[in-house]
Formats: sequence, structure tokens, C-alpha cells
Amino acid sequence: MTDPTGAPTGRTDGAPGAPIRVLIAEDQALLRTTLAALLQPEPGMSVVGLAEDGARAVALAAELRPDVVLMDIQMPGLTGIEATSRICADPALAATRVLILTMFEVDDYVLGALRAGACGFLLKDTDPQSLVDAVRTVHEGQSLLSPQVLARLVARMPRAVAAGAPGIARADDVEALTPRQREVLLLIARGLSNSEIEVELGITRATCRSHITALLARLGARDRAQLVIAAYESGLVDPH
Repeated sequence: MTDPTGAPTGRTDGAPGAPIRVLIAEDQALLRTTLAALLQPEPGMSVVGLAEDGARAVALAAELRPDVVLMDIQMPGLTGIEATSRICADPALAATRVLILTMFEVDDYVLGALRAGACGFLLKDTDPQSLVDAVRTVHEGQSLLSPQVLARLVARMPRAVAAGAPGIARADDVEALTPRQREVLLLIARGLSNSEIEVELGITRATCRSHITALLARLGARDRAQLVIAAYESGLVDPH
């Protein structure tokens, strides 16, 4: 598994070869059971819980500590965004990754969920193999969201509101970065991988990871997706 900098984490929780433990939070019973039926038979994967609303998702996440939570956004009571925020803010669930389920590719709610700490989003009408691949991708520590799609999401939101979102950098935060850190952040926002950033800037792998680690800490970002949000919302990158 990799960390947000692109380096292996050496994560060892669970037995070697243990299956990816998935919690499904979806208020529609039919879709909830369908998702479980698709994932449960998959080699190396296990559905450990089903939640019908956000409050139940938070409770089950705390109890079961799943590797991945498939989270519907629009649920009765506690929304998927608030549930995601509570799960991602729990230090005991630092290794749990949240993957958002949505009906639309560009949804105003998705940006809020990404700010809250979600790793990406998945369309509800996706094909079964893409669902399986998505769960594996976020479990490996990667973000399931292209910078291009994220730019479209940010462009839909008023910048004044977006910049005031808790946990995401303001323009002043980005301005306080070193020139090299801003360069790295800009390249991350443009979708470059670590190896591509290293070549672009002529820096070593260790230096690149060091810059990304510093960016995550200084901008209060959980992962690379939140770094991209910070770059757009601070005005470093123009989404238009």
C-alpha cells in the first residue's frame, strides 16, 4: 500500500493476504444488497457491514474498522458528507478509505465529500469490474479522481465559499509555501505522478516525497486529492 506521497506505507494491519474489508453505506436496500453481492465473491475482498444511513455508517466504521467504505452521499438523517467527515476525522480510522457513490459525474456534493477526506467518487451505474477495481485502487492508497474532473467540480463552486471550507488551504496558506513547494503543488494539480514531477523539476525521489509530505502537513490535506483542491481553491490554478 502507498501513502499520499507515493511511498510504500509498509502497512501490516491484518494477517498477510487478508481480504480488503469493505463497508457499504447506501439507503436503497436493493442497491445495497446488489453492491454486496458483487463484491463479496471477489477474491481478496470481504463485505463486513451494511449501513442504511450515515449515522449507522459512522457507528459500523468505528466498530469494524473497514479498509474501504463505499459511501452514498444523499442519505436520510446524517448525510454521506458528514459521515465521511466523522470517519476521516477519527484517528482510529486513519487507514480507512472512503469512496463516494453518486448518480452524477459532476455533483456539487462530491466536492464537499472530497474536502471531508474522501478519496474519490464512483458512479452508481458503473460496471461491476470498475467497481472492484475502484475498491482496490483506493485501498492501495491512491485517489480515484482525475485532476480534470476535480477542476470541473471546483469551477462549479463559488471560490469565496470554497476557500472558506474547513480543512482546505486558503490562498494565504499556499502563498506561504516555498517557491519549490508551490511548483510541486502545481504539478500535482495538473495530474503529474511522482516520477513525472521528479523529471520535470530535476529532483530525486526522496526530495519529491519530502516536498509532498510538507505540503500535506502545511495545507492540512489528507491526501493528493485534497492537495489538488487546495491548488484550485487558492487560485494557484485557474479551473476555467
